[in-house]
Amino acid sequence: MTILSTPRPLVGVVLAVPLFVAGIAFPHAASAATASPPPATAGQVRTYANPVSQHVVDTFPDPTMIRGKDGAWYAYGTTNPIFNSKGEAGEHILPMLRSTDLVSWQYAGDAIAADATPSWWPARTRPWAPDIRYVDGTYHLTYSLSGGGVALLTSDGPTGPWTDHGLLLPANNSGCPTGSIDQAMFTDSDGTHYLYWGSYDTICVSAMTPDATALAGPVTQVAQGRRAEGGFVVKRDGHYYLFFSDAGCCDGAFSGYTVKVGRADDPRGPFVNQEGQFLMDRRSKGGIVAAANGNGFVGPGHNAIQTDLSGQDWLVYHAIPADDPDFPPVNGGGGRLAALSKRPLMIDRLDWIDGWPVLRAGAGPSSGEQPAPVTQAVAGSTFNEGIPPEWVPAGAGVGRWTVTQVPDAQGVLSQAGSPAQPSLFVQASPVSGDRRIEGDLRLPQAGDAGSVGLVISDRGPQNRVVAWLDRGRRALVVSVTDRGDTTETSAPLPASFNLGSWHTVSAELRGTSLSVDVSADRLRDAQAVVRTSLPDTPAPGRIGAASLNAPGQADNISAAPLYQPVTERVPDPVLGDLKPAYSDEFNATGRPESSDPSWGWVRGTSAVAGESGGALTWSSQSADLYNANNTASVLLRDTPEGDFAVETKLDFTGTNPAQQAGIVLYENDDRYLKLVHSVLPINRIPAAVTHQTEFGKEGERPTTTPPMPVFNGPMFGGPPAGTTWLRLVYHYDAARQEHDVRMASSTDGTHWVWGGTWSLPVQGKLRIGLVSMGGAGAVASFDYVRTYGIVSR
Repeated sequence: MTILSTPRPLVGVVLAVPLFVAGIAFPHAASAATASPPPATAGQVRTYANPVSQHVVDTFPDPTMIRGKDGAWYAYGTTNPIFNSKGEAGEHILPMLRSTDLVSWQYAGDAIAADATPSWWPARTRPWAPDIRYVDGTYHLTYSLSGGGVALLTSDGPTGPWTDHGLLLPANNSGCPTGSIDQAMFTDSDGTHYLYWGSYDTICVSAMTPDATALAGPVTQVAQGRRAEGGFVVKRDGHYYLFFSDAGCCDGAFSGYTVKVGRADDPRGPFVNQEGQFLMDRRSKGGIVAAANGNGFVGPGHNAIQTDLSGQDWLVYHAIPADDPDFPPVNGGGGRLAALSKRPLMIDRLDWIDGWPVLRAGAGPSSGEQPAPVTQAVAGSTFNEGIPPEWVPAGAGVGRWTVTQVPDAQGVLSQAGSPAQPSLFVQASPVSGDRRIEGDLRLPQAGDAGSVGLVISDRGPQNRVVAWLDRGRRALVVSVTDRGDTTETSAPLPASFNLGSWHTVSAELRGTSLSVDVSADRLRDAQAVVRTSLPDTPAPGRIGAASLNAPGQADNISAAPLYQPVTERVPDPVLGDLKPAYSDEFNATGRPESSDPSWGWVRGTSAVAGESGGALTWSSQSADLYNANNTASVLLRDTPEGDFAVETKLDFTGTNPAQQAGIVLYENDDRYLKLVHSVLPINRIPAAVTHQTEFGKEGERPTTTPPMPVFNGPMFGGPPAGTTWLRLVYHYDAARQEHDVRMASSTDGTHWVWGGTWSLPVQGKLRIGLVSMGGAGAVASFDYVRTYGIVSR
């Protein structure tokens, strides 16, 4: 193992200083469909605008994030030319950022210096897609190599210096039929560490050794999809949620990256999405968490998750600014690189509605000012500035509480003795209302007994709530004393749980319901969870730390108003009246243009399609619309004025790669949007195919001179079937002078999976079209084409 270089020092970083307010009262949470995180407290950044890395770095792809034990947040990204706009010609290897509020970031160095790359790296390697975890007191930074393989760095601090452990996962023969990249760790409640990895087109999982430095156990395939990658797992309410991205990550303004999710009762799956579809199904997936929405950002994806001090979850991801999507050619570790996309760091509120996660209740990535994460406590301390004057001892146990300096955590609240009765150190000002309280706890000295606790509410020895990490019982114990009577509720800690390293205990009190969990890194991977009820709505109480039978340590203690959950999704578009003049039921016999002169052809001089039996039947052509290959026939008719939706019911028998049929909104051969049932190969699995609801775009790449037509990175929506309903909803975006078109699909005509939006700068009018192409041998049968007005979108 080698020690890699220490990152550059931070300049001008201001640590968050808690605000202490006597008699702090938190309002009770409201239940509202449009609820947002609670108002920011004094000193708190109140709003933010994406991308949050703007004016700090040019790009920050594939972000991952952790809260360090010093109370700050740290983000890590893929190797990229992060300072290209400042005149730097090269790239930074696994760059790091630091923030005290999740909004204002500063460059914190690179995990690996350009002149200190490991000797074992293959030539022309570019490290990708880091993942950060905290394991037994050590930060584990895994990353993948552009040629395949996953490597491991460890450090005692969040920015290094890093120790190189070499390859954790080989480039080939990893046991997964996929690219060996895009890894992420997860620790289960029994203490087992897991590694998820995979790209283009399968995601796999394997258990790891107890020290999380190698794989241990069989490899299980858990998800499959066209370009599926970037797996990230969290556990919530007993379910394991596998987030992943599919479609194209890095095609500039044509990137169709979309975040999707499935859940399971076991970390090895099987995972099922919201529509009941297994993630190993060889069809495109619904379960959409985040997709482009026409607001100027495309390709949202490769996510991680963070939780603010109020308990609100936030999706951490990258997206591409459609108006400035690409770098000029730059020099990278593998030589000259072309067509790198700018993928800055984004954050947005992640809502859990009816057991499923979705970005901003389904509104998608944000632009413009938004309510910021709650990252500054209204009660509590990081102790980096010493003991605040309002903190006082409490409890029957004796022992002197001091602040000691620890390299990683900085100031730490420490108990000097081993009190035989609980010794508390609390903030004098009580807090009330629905609240979230958390703190980092540990027992630094070895032994068989002793407890360290988070004081959730203290009103004296007769009325007190404490969450203990109890070494003797190896349990998370929640002790509730009410009017002198004490009850305890506990959950076992895993056998591998090390009370000598930091763990975060978080308590959420809503009304009389109390939920407490403990995790190593606040990444929604709790090792124990306790849920209980209090006898009455609690009166205002003090927060703090506690120690019993051993010297305990605590840090980063905070209280904040508990977040207000959003309970309803943003409504899906509502269709209005049918527009008969722009619709066709195909009830005639013969060529469609003969029965309805509104239809016309592009390259349709031969009898390629005909009506009979109430449908338009069309054998797929050995032709295409793809870049310069503009050979396929297109059946076209005009669109109405204003916003509209067009829908078709399609039977399709495609079996070979590239065969496809569906609807298009068409200006010309180089400017169109298509929604088709397509057949595509599965990478690295010979002769295997997948059926996709493919939503593609062809237009001009804005950074080429002159602009050249390209077709890249389609989005993928819900699953197609033998019969699939396809729908496109059109909106004219006057502010951006764009055609905005959103996709939806259904397998029963009733339940729709709504996907993302493509935008196309307005040059001419779009027309409604049908296609059946990509290879001979399939048959498409269109039951109808119906066009509707729009009531709401």
